[in-house]
This record gives sequence, C-alpha cells and structure tokens, in this order.
Amino acid sequence: MAKSTITTQCCVVGGGPAGMMLGFLLARAGVHVVVLEKHADFFRDFRGDTVHPSTLELMFELGLIDEFLKLPHQEVETLSAQIGAEHLQMVDFRHLPTHCKFVALMPQWDFLNFLAEHGKRYKTFDLRMQADASDLIEENGRVVGLIANTPDGELTIRADLVVGCDGRHSVVREKAGLKSDDYGAPMDVLWFRVSHKDGDSVDTFGHIEAGKLMVMFDRGDYWQCAYVIPKGGIERIKSEGLEAFRTRVVEMSPFLSDRVSELESWDGVKLLSVTVDRLKKWWRPGLLCIGDAAHAMSPIGGVGVNMAVQDAVAAANRLAEPLRTGKLADTDLQAIEQRRTLPMRFTQGLQLTIQRRIISRVLETKERPKPPALLKLFGAFPFLRRIPARLVGLGIRPEHVQTPEAAPPVLAVDSVVSHQRESASA
Repeated sequence: MAKSTITTQCCVVGGGPAGMMLGFLLARAGVHVVVLEKHADFFRDFRGDTVHPSTLELMFELGLIDEFLKLPHQEVETLSAQIGAEHLQMVDFRHLPTHCKFVALMPQWDFLNFLAEHGKRYKTFDLRMQADASDLIEENGRVVGLIANTPDGELTIRADLVVGCDGRHSVVREKAGLKSDDYGAPMDVLWFRVSHKDGDSVDTFGHIEAGKLMVMFDRGDYWQCAYVIPKGGIERIKSEGLEAFRTRVVEMSPFLSDRVSELESWDGVKLLSVTVDRLKKWWRPGLLCIGDAAHAMSPIGGVGVNMAVQDAVAAANRLAEPLRTGKLADTDLQAIEQRRTLPMRFTQGLQLTIQRRIISRVLETKERPKPPALLKLFGAFPFLRRIPARLVGLGIRPEHVQTPEAAPPVLAVDSVVSHQRESASA
C-alpha cells in the first residue's frame, strides 16, 4: 500500500477526552495539529460518562456551555449511598462556585463528537480516524514524529511535538520507554445496563453490603450499573454462572428483579480491569504524555475523564504560543508535568486510601457493614457534603482556559455536521 508523509506542529495520539480537548484548544489558538484516533468512530460502551463541574466550567469559559448541554444527558446534583441497612446522603454539588452545579452524565462518544465538530471549524485542525500509531521517529535523542497505519497505507508524520493521549495501554509511552509506578488496585468492575422504569428512584447511589458493592447511575431510559469484584475475580464469577450473578445484582437492588433477565449472556457484562499508575517522568525531548497515558486513574469518583481534560487545558495553555511560533523548549514540557503532578498525586492518593481502607475491607468482610462515624456526620450535617463535592467536582487546582482564539473558525458547527452526514451517506 502507499506511503505518505505530512508535517505539522503537533501530533496528538488518541482521540479520547485528553486528545480531543488538546487538539481543539491548540487549533483554536492557531497551532497546526493532527489528531490520530485508531478507531473508525468514538462509539465505545461503558467508557467514562461523567462530565464534572470542572469540565462544564471549561465549556462555559469557551462559550460552548449552552450548546453542550443540548446534548442528551442527565444532571446529578447529589449522591447517596446505602451502607448495610442505612441510607445516607453523601455529596451535594449544588453549592459549588461554578455555573453548572451538577455532574452531567453524557455518553462519551457525544462528548468527543462535540469536540471534534468544533475542532473541525478551524483550518489548522486535522483529525485522522482509523490511524493507529505504531512507532516513534527519533533523531539525535529527540522524538521528531511517528509512523501510523491507516486504511490508505503507512503514514509518516513529522512534528515539533508528539503528545501521547492514547490511554492506559499507551503505545506512545511504551515506544518512548517511559516507566511508571504501579500502585495496585484490590478490585475490578463489571459494567452492565438494565432498563429504567417509571417509578424507579432517580437517585444515583452506591450500595455496600458484606462482600459486595454496586453503584448505579440513572441514564434516563436505563440504569448503568457497576458491580465491584475482587481483583482478578472475573473467572470465578463466570464459573458460578450468569444466573448466580443476576441473583447478586438483585440482592443489591431488589427493584431490578423484574428486569435483570435482560442480562441474557456475559456479552452484556463488560470488565474494567482497574489500574492505578503514574509515569515517573511524563516527557522526553519532543514528546509528552497526558491523561491516562501518564496516569491511569481508579474509577472511584468518576474523575478520570475530567483529570484528562484538566491535563489537556494545562498543556494547551503552556504549549500554544511556543508551538505556534516554533520556540518549543524542554522546559515547557517539564512545566506541564510539574503543574499537574500535585493534583494527580492528591487525587490518586485519595483513591488509593479509599481502595485500601474501604473497598478492600468491604470485599473481604462477611459481616453486614455499618457506616463509619465520619459518613454519619455527612447525613447529620448537610453542609459537610460540600467537602466531597468540591474534591470530586472541582478537584485540586482546577485549570482555566488561557489560550486565546487566534482566528475565527472557517466553518459553523452546522456546516461541519452537515458535511459529516453527507460523507457518511456517500
């Protein structure tokens, strides 16, 4: 097949939240950017669908919040939990100092398509679907580009900077030889969905019992469910049979008894193998990793998407001007790692503490649990629920968009969408 070569200022590998946000912000600031996504579309089931107030605030700063919230979503203002026999209100987002005081539950493909459509309005934005990065190009100890496989053949991309946003199984960080610290996880998660019926509670909640933990998200016409199992326990769960698993689910949420049969096979149950790690160093000359490629997050708090977006904003703020003017320095890459390390260490540290002190004990115990005294205080004093809301909804040192719009977009979003539909029809 044919081989081709292109040259750009920045090549972003991975069309997830970090990659699409970074590509959009750089193009908006006048940087020539190529974004590579190895799949033909963004449709993946059971990806992170929680868009937190920190990300919604960024959409407000970009002037996109009204349009963004027209996409199908559910708004979660509070979070509750049932621990043993007691039901507690845990988190209240309604007092955050943001324009949107809720978590938006939105399919990730809608979020990514939204960013892609807005990115394509700028002539410096080049999104390549079905482009799978396979190797890096190095010269004199510096990364100067990469090679990608596409339906049209091998594509060589020469770039001033390569940014790895290709997730926890990152090819970029592997090829760059970047090493990580693995902090471990005591659990994996089984994701599945069952239908939502009139009369169901609209509360998003977690339920903890002896040896069992399940979280449910109200997605309008269905419940998105996360059943937590011991690390590596999927084969044991499967060996017990699908009916036994259905029984486990009903024990946690009895109102699902009339529809749990919708789980007709294990094909409807997706395994998330939980990993928590962080690169020792996020960059090399000519290369940077952000998002899950730099730090895989636990699903606790649903913060992964939002931490990746925060990385992208911090990276765009620092990189836009030096990339646009051809003055990129290693100190720029180092500065991004330094800025994002504190929020990442804090968030992962909190997740690891919860894993160790709560989840591990829950999965191991055979006695019906009782809420810890601290959690009972959340129930007794509503203002205390603002603390976890701040930590989950905004995090430590949230980022703000500082990159200016270098030039007006060449297309309206409606024109981009119309063009995409015409291409799909063809």
